[in-house]
Amino acid sequence: MGAFLNKPETKKYNESGEGNGLRYGVASMQGWRVEMEDAHHAQLTLNGTLSDWSYFAVFDGHAGARVSAHCADNLLECILQTEEFRRDDIAEAIRAGFLDLDKKMRELPDLSNGVEKSGSTAVCAFVSPKQIYIANCGDSRAVLARNGAPIFATRDHKPELPSEKSRIVQAGGTVMIQRVNGSLAVSRALGDYEYKKVLDRGPCEQLVSPEPEVSCHERLESEDEFLVLACDGVWDVMSNEALCAYVHSLLQLTDDLVAITNQVIDTCLYKGSKDNMSIVLVVFPAAPKPDPEAQRADRELDETLRQRLTAFIQANAGADDEDASSRFSRVLKQLVEENIPGLPPGGGLAAKQGLLDKIYREFYPEHTDSSETFDCQTEIAESLGSN
Repeated sequence: MGAFLNKPETKKYNESGEGNGLRYGVASMQGWRVEMEDAHHAQLTLNGTLSDWSYFAVFDGHAGARVSAHCADNLLECILQTEEFRRDDIAEAIRAGFLDLDKKMRELPDLSNGVEKSGSTAVCAFVSPKQIYIANCGDSRAVLARNGAPIFATRDHKPELPSEKSRIVQAGGTVMIQRVNGSLAVSRALGDYEYKKVLDRGPCEQLVSPEPEVSCHERLESEDEFLVLACDGVWDVMSNEALCAYVHSLLQLTDDLVAITNQVIDTCLYKGSKDNMSIVLVVFPAAPKPDPEAQRADRELDETLRQRLTAFIQANAGADDEDASSRFSRVLKQLVEENIPGLPPGGGLAAKQGLLDKIYREFYPEHTDSSETFDCQTEIAESLGSN
């Protein structure tokens, strides 16, 4: 199956914590990819006089996990050690830290000799008592939500963007099939030194640039709900608006951030993501709290889905020429056509697909989870559409 496994690896890594008035949860999953190349870093308290600052980051590796792992371990320190950080020029310090890390990492033996060719996108955030600094390099993305909607999102660095394409062409490269030299799908990344060999140009003028875009946002205590940092395995199947609406709704059901982040990446898997998936969810004091009415409505939705799926199963019981997966796909399409009200905003029917699998298995014990069959998952994801 090329770059994909025969069935997805759904075991998750989780992490959570609370401090500085923040709560965070992490979930990461290998999914269909043959290797887990994502990495992350979450630190609620920085050292010394920065004890009221927090740092969060997600790194999405490609062509290997070496660079993403190194960045997760070292980017924060590279930023904190810059002269710009000591001068409280935080935005410029973040930029300088990215460039310094990329320069130093290039000298690592396995990277300098060309044996290791991996690279990594990066998205990170510093949360201080008054500001949120957000930086991204590549197509991992951060979204800040207020009142259940995105008020800021980082820009994905793709080769077809006019400013990115101009730099690539000026460095002697091309953009083909929306990739640098027809190969790399991002135009900015750490590592990827085979794309950083133009001798008469600086580090930010290469085919692939290590320079982040940095923004600063004043915190609004009464409105800031949450910040999401995630790799493109999440964003490939969820828009900024959909993910914010979905997380907002999940926060009304539980305050368990690990459960919420797990639910998000499971839903992305059901929606058809074939990539590694990592998400860091940072929750501010103004975030929704578990609401008994929302919890009751969710239980009622589950019961409605059970009744409707059971009715479809019984109506299709005579279709013995189909295997269980084909029957499941067909009845799921019937549920989609019913346009059932009250489905989780942003998540839709995919948010309940695990429940539907469980119910279906009560009638057909041989039924495997619908996320575990590549062709079946693709067909189901297409049938779910925007639901």
